[in-house]
Amino acid sequence: MTERPPGFSTLSIHAGAQPDPTTGARATPIYQTTSFVFNDADHAASLFGLQAFGNIYTRIGNPTTAVLEERVAALEGGTAGLATASGHAAQFLAFHTLLQPGDEFVAARKLYGGSINQFNHAFKKFGWNVVWADPDNIESFEKAVTPKTKAIFIESIANPGGGITDIEAIATIARRAGVPLIVDNTLATPYLIRPIDHGADIVVHSLTKFLGGHGNSIGGILVDAGTFDWSRDGRYPTLSEPRPEYHGIRLQETFGNFAFAIAARVLGLRDLGPAISPFNAFLILNGIETLALRVQKHSDNAKAVAEWLSTHPAIAWVNYAGLPGDRYHNLARKYAPKGAGAVFTFGLKGGYDAGVKLVSNVKLFSHLANVGDTRSLVIHPASTTHSQLDDAQKTLAGAGPDVVRLSVGIEDKEDLIADLDQALNA
Repeated sequence: MTERPPGFSTLSIHAGAQPDPTTGARATPIYQTTSFVFNDADHAASLFGLQAFGNIYTRIGNPTTAVLEERVAALEGGTAGLATASGHAAQFLAFHTLLQPGDEFVAARKLYGGSINQFNHAFKKFGWNVVWADPDNIESFEKAVTPKTKAIFIESIANPGGGITDIEAIATIARRAGVPLIVDNTLATPYLIRPIDHGADIVVHSLTKFLGGHGNSIGGILVDAGTFDWSRDGRYPTLSEPRPEYHGIRLQETFGNFAFAIAARVLGLRDLGPAISPFNAFLILNGIETLALRVQKHSDNAKAVAEWLSTHPAIAWVNYAGLPGDRYHNLARKYAPKGAGAVFTFGLKGGYDAGVKLVSNVKLFSHLANVGDTRSLVIHPASTTHSQLDDAQKTLAGAGPDVVRLSVGIEDKEDLIADLDQALNA
């Protein structure tokens, strides 16, 4: 009899975890320690030389964090994960592993506003240059690729607009260009979309959002799909060339299909230091245990709220891929058949001023800069998350002056609709 592979909810609870061998504790313990004792001098030397796996220092790795990394990698269908202090840190380490000064990467222009700022400004200090493409015009990605291109970056579900990206089409372009496709899967989570199944080579998350799910801890993660040959063409010397820090080891040759995750850990996390705390890793692990239940309720509630808003006289438009007739509905049916997620936008006929008034009048929805909480959240991006952009950039990013973004929680949908109704009437 063939052993049955575990289902999604089973992996969400059990992947990476075993009862504690010393105490028998069933929940993963919080290993709140900075460092770990070596067996002897030879053991220490083998760990520092990458000749054995084990714990050295919590900045580089920690047993609590290791369970989190293995669990998310299993849910995404990857070979290895690396948890970080935030989603931004995960993105930074991914690009730090891939790029040299003067290199370029292509990114979808419909992204979280913080990612747009990171790419446009912070990355330029390292000599990394972004070239923007339009996820609604797939050909624009091909046209943006040059000999300097080292990666393509997209979101599976775009923040803030909630549009579904055609991952397979862009993965085809990345393969032709000989570069990895990086997909931010924060809004979808692997419950709704698994980008690796559609051609992604690297997946990143803000663990702060739906994976943690409770608005109580910040973290990020990158997942190595194990699908890219980093030694091809010598374009990724960090992975293919001898590393002087480790006595000439070639990471691709030594670690094979999880070489990228190893490189990000031992060359990025080790030296740059954006480590997640074991306590945050513990909280996020607890959140992941109920991921399937929560994300399904998020999606069901979001669809109900979007349907109600689409009939309200104060609303000019609603962008939610779960609605028939939405421009992304067919892509949602292909990539996210269980639901189109919890985050979407709508426009008020009163424009900017009406958006500011709405977020000031809600009572059950919380006005704050986050998504993915069990609680329902609302924000006016033009005056907050995307305020650093000019008007043209805001519109291109899906955050024009009339736009309001909702992250619909898991409360009773009737209460959410009633709160929006009173706020709109006010």
